[in-house]
Amino acid sequence: MTTNRDSVQSEYATEPRRLVILGATGSIGRSTEDVVRHAPPGRFTVEAVAGGSDAAALARVAIELGARFAAIADPGAYGALKDALGSSGIDAGAGPAAVIEAASRPADLVVAGIAGTAGVAPTHAAVRAGRVVALANKECLVCAGAPFMRDAELSGARLLPMDSEHNAIFQALGGQDPATVTKMILTASGGPFRTWSRERIAAATREQALNHPNWTMGAKITIDSAGLMNKGLELIEAHHLFAIGADRLDVLVHPQSIVHGLVSFSDGSMIAGLSLPDMRTHIAHCLGFPVRVPTRATPLDLGTVGSLTFEKPDFERFPALRIAMDALASGGSLPTVLNAANEIVVGAFLAGRIAFPDIARLVASAIEEAVRLGEAGAPKSIEEALAVDHISRERMRAVLA
Repeated sequence: MTTNRDSVQSEYATEPRRLVILGATGSIGRSTEDVVRHAPPGRFTVEAVAGGSDAAALARVAIELGARFAAIADPGAYGALKDALGSSGIDAGAGPAAVIEAASRPADLVVAGIAGTAGVAPTHAAVRAGRVVALANKECLVCAGAPFMRDAELSGARLLPMDSEHNAIFQALGGQDPATVTKMILTASGGPFRTWSRERIAAATREQALNHPNWTMGAKITIDSAGLMNKGLELIEAHHLFAIGADRLDVLVHPQSIVHGLVSFSDGSMIAGLSLPDMRTHIAHCLGFPVRVPTRATPLDLGTVGSLTFEKPDFERFPALRIAMDALASGGSLPTVLNAANEIVVGAFLAGRIAFPDIARLVASAIEEAVRLGEAGAPKSIEEALAVDHISRERMRAVLA
């Protein structure tokens, strides 16, 4: 990750800035589209957009943003995408190779907004091409953090954190020497179950878990947030992004979701990143970095907010956070196993096949099994990490069968 603002300023001096948007039809993509459409004229152009399976939505984004290429991950959606693009003149592609082509096209910045492990290969392609990557896909670093960061350094790629917590940390750091940091703290809203008893959480329904009090997100990340697993994944991501040990990372529950991250320094000072819960703020920071880009996000008025509260996380009611923190501290392949197993069991919960507490229980069992089988060694490459991911998914599917 870059900390040299002078070199970045000169490198980014020319406009318009050419973008590739991966995950253009998801929540990150839609917010990115809003920032681009309402930016000052001439600030951005769009080289390529990529989406999952919604051809009509992807075509709409591509046409509205004037993209040159649109790639849809679902090979069977190629015809629908071509039809939806009509006579726009926008080139189209389908399948994983087309998404990687989109990620590799010439651009000043690639928005990595594809959710889940599906985003690892295309984001890695952008890194291998030496791009500046605005990273909103935490799985790249949770699944394959060490090789991913190594490849970024080898190619000269730069990673700009787009998740609200990591973006707040990045801004709070302000280019300071990481050695002066005594603690990095990510905040968690506490999700819909923050005040619930353990017994009530055990009986939680799908609809209750998806009822996040502050953020509008995809189903998987919303379930992760409900159990605080999402915060554990973000700690693993922060470890790699900021090259900071697990012993200097922490979580505070902050139900207002105004303070997104805090950095404590060796001189006793603490700097926090604050904004209303609106991803457009963090997206705009990455798209324009190091120049600020205006957005339609509502400005923060602390007088109206009135008070901000914080509390320590309860590991008894939210064991997933402790499981993730232990996986980070142990290292090796365990974060990869954690992430893979979690994706499968969250899908099972959303399908009504397991109860909410089973998510943490089954993820813990997957980690224990990897250790028992001697499979806890660190992946040496993206390919090895994805192989561990595949094995862990298949193993969990067999458990759930």
